[in-house]
Amino acid sequence: MTPAAPSSPRPPRPPRPTVELEVVHTERLSPHLVRVRLGGAGFAQFQDRPETDKYVKLKFTTPAPESLEVTRTYTVRAVDPEQGTLDVDFVVHGDEGLAGPWAASAQPGDRLGLMGPGGGYRPDPDADWHLLAGDLSAVPAIAAALEELRAVAPGAAGVAFIEVDAEDAILPLEAPEGIAVMWIVDPAHDPEALADHVRSHEWAEGRVQVFAHGERESMKALRRLLSGERGVPRADLSLSGYWARGRTEDRFQVEKREPIGQIFPEA
Repeated sequence: MTPAAPSSPRPPRPPRPTVELEVVHTERLSPHLVRVRLGGAGFAQFQDRPETDKYVKLKFTTPAPESLEVTRTYTVRAVDPEQGTLDVDFVVHGDEGLAGPWAASAQPGDRLGLMGPGGGYRPDPDADWHLLAGDLSAVPAIAAALEELRAVAPGAAGVAFIEVDAEDAILPLEAPEGIAVMWIVDPAHDPEALADHVRSHEWAEGRVQVFAHGERESMKALRRLLSGERGVPRADLSLSGYWARGRTEDRFQVEKREPIGQIFPEA
């Protein structure tokens, strides 16, 4: 038998083109959430997607003396093709991190490079009910999904659980009448909190479509509940970690390729 020829290594993906945008407007939605509206001539190169969790890679430069270019991943909150703008919401904790402080001090005319978007989830109007869960980092995608359902399935049923640090982080969200938005205030950041609230809530009959994104250990707890105890099929389960407590963004990205960073053990 002739041995099979070794497979050729997969060629690297070509780099995504960078869209150069400029700050049009900023708005502080809460003490720890800042919305930055981006637009300008570069918007003509932005290729929108239909998903409600569409994410982009934003380019930042670290402070001197290193002055290295790094990327950070953020969800696009909304796109207005008529105005030629898109909104990105940033979680801000003082001087912590790189993107948050930039957003907190951004001024009209400031420029920002963007790659993407990508995306993987859009609410299915044919699902019997919807379960959305996450923390402040997932609010843009959850809010976009709720607005999509209001437009295409105003009779949609379900529940959204959102975990925040304090009462002043709660925001008004537009949801279909049949979807309850439940805010969980948990300053202790218990990684089991979201899963415990979902577990204690009445589990409706029929096919559920799930969107659950946020802190990594919290998402692992939800995976054990939803995939294990509730038996939600993977096809109806959009679940991943956006960040990990106690980890820098760069370390978090490295760990995504390690066992500790995998939400689904078989992934």
